[in-house]
Amino acid sequence: MKFKEAYIQYLNYIEYRQKNQSKRALKERFDKKIIPFFENYNIYDIKESDYLKWQNEIEIYNYSNNYKSNLHYLMTNFYDFLIKYYEVKKNIPRIVGNFRFKNEIKTYNIYNYKEFKKFIKFFDNNIYKQFFNLLFYTGVRPGEAMALKFSDLNKRILYINKTIDEHGKREINTPKTTSSIRYIEIDYKLNKDLLNLKKYYIKKYNLIDFDYFIFGGIKPLAPTTINRYKIKACQKANIKPIKLHEFRHSHATMLVEKKLMIKEVSRRLGHSNANITLNTYTHAEKRHEKKVIKTLNFIRLF
Repeated sequence: MKFKEAYIQYLNYIEYRQKNQSKRALKERFDKKIIPFFENYNIYDIKESDYLKWQNEIEIYNYSNNYKSNLHYLMTNFYDFLIKYYEVKKNIPRIVGNFRFKNEIKTYNIYNYKEFKKFIKFFDNNIYKQFFNLLFYTGVRPGEAMALKFSDLNKRILYINKTIDEHGKREINTPKTTSSIRYIEIDYKLNKDLLNLKKYYIKKYNLIDFDYFIFGGIKPLAPTTINRYKIKACQKANIKPIKLHEFRHSHATMLVEKKLMIKEVSRRLGHSNANITLNTYTHAEKRHEKKVIKTLNFIRLF
């Protein structure tokens, strides 16, 4: 059986076993980075040397460690499928192992509190304004914010239990991981502003018992429109634009710099363990380290 034929069968296999967002990502990576190399191979004839040759071709593009690791993970799962249903004898990707990882430092842009206040001042639409307030002051993922309904808000507690694909159709899915399902307490002002949105929707749509989306009312906001409002506000404020997900980073960095416990920051973000939080926000800790060195340098003068 040719590799591409087996891949088509694999797509049928995962149709009802994976979320739409995961299937889209899988298909995009297979179609662009895996199929062009392996499509004419017989699945029973692929050797370790063939897999290594493919890895070497991928290395040319200088992809991130995370992207390469994901390609290897997809291939490993695909081979599990081949072993189970097509009697392929061994999992070639697992035998060869993952790509060689390079030393890399993840960088991203954030807004500090002063920058965010400058940014948020230039919103003329209150729905979008409160959407960005929620991102900055809670650290929820953009898709989680888009999926929120007023039934998820009770006495200043948000129940994060679903998400919307930020890059595709506005389909509601379960969150990224089980640890992403969580309760988040919000501040008094944000709670009041969100409840005012509910009053606005009731007045606009005249449906008292309808469970409105917090951001959008009858239906959730569209990611493209959210980004358009964001860019417009950035231009008016004359401030650098950051990605939607970087408002989450901004929130976390703010908390770490305020010296809140990493464990609590991790729980609030929905990370599966505190190490993920530590590894992601070490740059904030390094700023504190500079203060330590400055103090030591001063002491050493005497």
